[in-house]
Amino acid sequence: HVQLVESGGGSAQTGGSLRLSCVASGDGYSSTHLMAWFRQAPGKEREGVAVIDDVGSINYAESVKGRFTISKDNAKATLYLQMNSLKPEDTGMYYCASDGWWLLPEYNYWGQGTQVTVS
Repeated sequence: HVQLVESGGGSAQTGGSLRLSCVASGDGYSSTHLMAWFRQAPGKEREGVAVIDDVGSINYAESVKGRFTISKDNAKATLYLQMNSLKPEDTGMYYCASDGWWLLPEYNYWGQGTQVTVS
């Protein structure tokens, strides 16, 4: 089993920044697993935002390229998402996920989510 606990969400103004963190723990966690951030706005499907693999390969959704940065600290088993130049359309619940395939929403482990609101 893997536990993922997100933090860092909140409210920001357009153009502002937020940094999300996700701490992983549990017997099933492996630093070799892909880890990703997804988000879901009210009334919309969950979408992949950014993903990183164990050797540092990264992929971003087109909508966040140049604004968001995903990173990972294997020693701390922590995933980060630095979000800059925030837009109202970035509003949603942000989820950390582990053990899946790139930006497809078919991961084995999910966090509880952290709300991001941009106005």
